[in-house]
Amino acid sequence: MMLRLIKNPMTRRRFLRFREMKRSWISLWVLVILYGVSLGSELICNSSPLYVRFNGKSYFPVAEFYPEHEFAGNGKQTRPDYKKLQFSPFFAGQSGNFMIFPLVPYGPYESIDPNDIAVSDQVSVVFTPVPKVGRVNIGKDYSIVSADSFGGFAGIADSALTGRILTDYVRLPGNVRQAAEDRFHNLPSPFLSEQTVGPDGQSISVSLSTFSQRRREPATVRLTFRESESQVPESRTLLFDSTLNPPHNDIWEQLTAADRETIIATVKNRLSGPVDDATLKIGDRFYRIHYEKEDVRFPYRSVPGHIFGIDGAGRDVLARILYGLRTSLTFGLVLVVASMVLGIFTGAIQGYYGGIIDISAQRIIEIWSALPFLYIMILMGSVYGRSFSLLLLCYGLFNWIGISYYIRAEFLRLRKLAFVEAARCMGLPSWKIIFKHILPNAMVPVITFFPFSLVGAIGALAALDYLGFGLPPPTPSWGELLFQAQQYRWAWWLILYPSLALFAVMLLGVFVGEGVRNAYDPKRFSRLE
Repeated sequence: MMLRLIKNPMTRRRFLRFREMKRSWISLWVLVILYGVSLGSELICNSSPLYVRFNGKSYFPVAEFYPEHEFAGNGKQTRPDYKKLQFSPFFAGQSGNFMIFPLVPYGPYESIDPNDIAVSDQVSVVFTPVPKVGRVNIGKDYSIVSADSFGGFAGIADSALTGRILTDYVRLPGNVRQAAEDRFHNLPSPFLSEQTVGPDGQSISVSLSTFSQRRREPATVRLTFRESESQVPESRTLLFDSTLNPPHNDIWEQLTAADRETIIATVKNRLSGPVDDATLKIGDRFYRIHYEKEDVRFPYRSVPGHIFGIDGAGRDVLARILYGLRTSLTFGLVLVVASMVLGIFTGAIQGYYGGIIDISAQRIIEIWSALPFLYIMILMGSVYGRSFSLLLLCYGLFNWIGISYYIRAEFLRLRKLAFVEAARCMGLPSWKIIFKHILPNAMVPVITFFPFSLVGAIGALAALDYLGFGLPPPTPSWGELLFQAQQYRWAWWLILYPSLALFAVMLLGVFVGEGVRNAYDPKRFSRLE
């Protein structure tokens, strides 16, 4: 039947129409090339070498399994770690031994050692100024009963402020004075914050907390003073490398010898692991000291050797995307072909025979289509476990229904035409009439819907993997990478690259479907007269 379709003049005209749409024709070839590349993923991304030369013998680990005993002679029949084997004394000690790895020497299941990723050994010591905060308790005459850290604003010790008048140091706005008076008279008052001028002429804020009525009038009222954010100096940063040579600048010069030794010791500890922040007083101000160093924590950004970054399990994202491309296209092609075959067979039987067979089958299909696919997928997965074949089976049991409607309608239209009646009069069997006479004339909806069905299958697989009901981990999948992106929202590479791959493949499929649809359009050259 396929040979007859290829030789058919109308099919040739449709093929030429399809080629006229450059966008669709190029998209088809791009999809074919991408799928061909994905089928050879082991030759592009693999932790096993393509070729090994050892003791005068040739090995091809990418195509054949060799036990570790073959190289190390230790009796182990497990798979060798070729990357460690490459630098072992018995392998690297002979000049004739060598390995050739793929372009990307990482497989989709290989977890990368964090120590193999080169990062900067610089430690940034960030000095962040802490805004000044002071509190005073005042009496009714605004005399200072007690002070806590307010001396930083007044320029004297807190103990020396006792008994002095607050207004000699700070100008209090009228509403602040009124709020203080209300509290002294035991009147409920809300929280209040106002800007004023400090003893050194800088802008500060003064606030009073919410006050509730008490049994007795309070003897003192507390005012809180905070330094304005605009008055806080900017953070300062000191950079240390592995030599621990201190940078000389103004903030380093202000440190005491003991503080310098403490910072250098902490930087040394930070080179090997995390350390806690600290608080240090420099001059009349406190600073919060934070030690920053780039650590390798998965997922990790793009680095040389991992241009698409690393996922949450330490696996190369490029390898996962490439193998996921093969999984997605293979799943889509197998699913669509199987669904088309089942839908064609069911729709052909219904449309050709009609009557009670058509009605009965149609009612059964309607009942079957009403079953919740996702619930069935969850149930089957919990009973039999998630797998590629189970997902293909469950999805295929529902995906054929749509195409069966179109084939049924085509057969109902074609079965009464003259060429079908002539075939019956010639005594041809029903199966030959169905598959050799009617079906070739009813293939238009099958061919035009094929690219769109493929796009839908790829999107469905990604959605199921994203929801956790698709392929079992650690199978490479675009949906699984997008699920990781939801967990690590700061890891932009887990969002960008899988999304671009999914978008590009689905867009190419849509372009191909658009070209096929236009090629089969019977009204392409028609016009209204």
